[in-house]
Amino acid sequence: MVPLKRRKTVRNDVNCERNEVIKFPDVVIFLLERRMGASRRAFLTRLGRNKGFRVEDCYSDAVTHVVSENNTGEEVVDWLDRQIPGGWTPRPVHLLDISWFTESMGAARPLDVQDAHRLKVKSVSQAGGGTRTVSPYACGRRTPLQHHNRALTDALEVLAENAEFCDSEGRSLAFRKAASVLKALPLAVRSVGDLQGIPCLGEHSLGVIKEILEDGLSREVEAIVESERYQAMKTLTGIFGVGVKTADRWFREGVRNPSDLLTSGQRLTREQEAGVRHYEDLSTPITKEEAHAIGQIVEEAVHTVLPGAELTITGGFRRGKKTGHDVDFLITHPEEGKEVGLLPKVISWLDSQDLLLYHRVKDNTYSESKVQLARSQSSMDHFERCFSIFRLNRPLARPPEPGASSGGTAQESAASGGHCSGEPRSWKAVRVDLVVTPVSQFAFGLLGWTGSQHFERELRRWAGQEKHMSLNSHALYDRTQNVFLPASSEEEIFSHLGLEFIPASERNA
Repeated sequence: MVPLKRRKTVRNDVNCERNEVIKFPDVVIFLLERRMGASRRAFLTRLGRNKGFRVEDCYSDAVTHVVSENNTGEEVVDWLDRQIPGGWTPRPVHLLDISWFTESMGAARPLDVQDAHRLKVKSVSQAGGGTRTVSPYACGRRTPLQHHNRALTDALEVLAENAEFCDSEGRSLAFRKAASVLKALPLAVRSVGDLQGIPCLGEHSLGVIKEILEDGLSREVEAIVESERYQAMKTLTGIFGVGVKTADRWFREGVRNPSDLLTSGQRLTREQEAGVRHYEDLSTPITKEEAHAIGQIVEEAVHTVLPGAELTITGGFRRGKKTGHDVDFLITHPEEGKEVGLLPKVISWLDSQDLLLYHRVKDNTYSESKVQLARSQSSMDHFERCFSIFRLNRPLARPPEPGASSGGTAQESAASGGHCSGEPRSWKAVRVDLVVTPVSQFAFGLLGWTGSQHFERELRRWAGQEKHMSLNSHALYDRTQNVFLPASSEEEIFSHLGLEFIPASERNA
């Protein structure tokens, strides 16, 4: 037993009034007393605070680094679980060995977390035993197209989509994070116990997972899928040029589908008119073969206008998907500056071949200052680009009768599902995005436009929170050194970020 007087001294040491200047506010440390002892914890707390670190007495949501001594990862998780009312929900915090803390004290700054510093946490049981550490960042996990937990992730993605329809971005992101981590697990989840120590799984997500594992379905998810609002919002946001806010307004005004738009008196933008006119085609998945055919057309246009220019398919097709909702291409030239003025000429060539049903061009608005000042996780970039709808020939389709119209009014089109009733069209409308990038920014553009959307968001979050850098589709800026870090390949970008390189086929987060 520690004498009362000594206990009071120790407690006051740990909880003393602190007047130290905090030099590193983004790093919030909690020292676990278990097996460390009160005296040593008090000494380390004073040491950290004297060096400008923020060291908390109690665990809270603000903590970013949990440090322990002589404990396993499972023991730390178990301790946290027993201390926090309702149980500890794994969050994106670092569970670290004391070595990280002492090395950081020696360097007088928080060091980047290396694998040697991390406590290993056992996750889903693997054949032959062993442990597996699951990163709380999607960019630190390999996520293949085919995974083992489809029923669980499909349900969580419905919840995420519905939360987005309800303008609840935080809830939507939480469900997407939960679905993302399940996609990366090496085996199928058989019970909630398999998920011990897995990050990004909140109480709501775990409840849905538990219900599906036990009953085969989630009643909440089933009710959402069957609801009129969800079905209408899914249909309306599927129209080219329509976002969540517009779809929500239309729903409140009684619109449920594209045909309703034509009788409701709604004023549509050119983009939305094209979306309604070609709704059936644009809501039909594009096959890999169709994407390849479009690539050949665009490549011919690009090489006709600028020999030596390079075309790369991005998005889901680069990640290995067999179908998609659009096709994205990145265009560049090995000689910096040669790409300037290329896009209007490509558009003109495509239009002269009667291949464009709709197009809208956005100019390049990039400047380095936007990257230097950026601290958000925005996915917007500033490349010159063209949003378009292609007329893709169907080789096996019967050609139209002589004199038959190839278009029709929006009202006729929507009523017949995208084309005039009775018209045996020989073409299909396909969404295509063309993006032009200088070769110096090509690696960043390729990384940003490859996706998945959640993988890219997590890359930016990792860059900001772990590396004090700003990343977007144009550049990587080191805010500590105040320099741009050049890269001629995706591998170099991953290296700058201190991440293991993950090929495009395993970024399906």
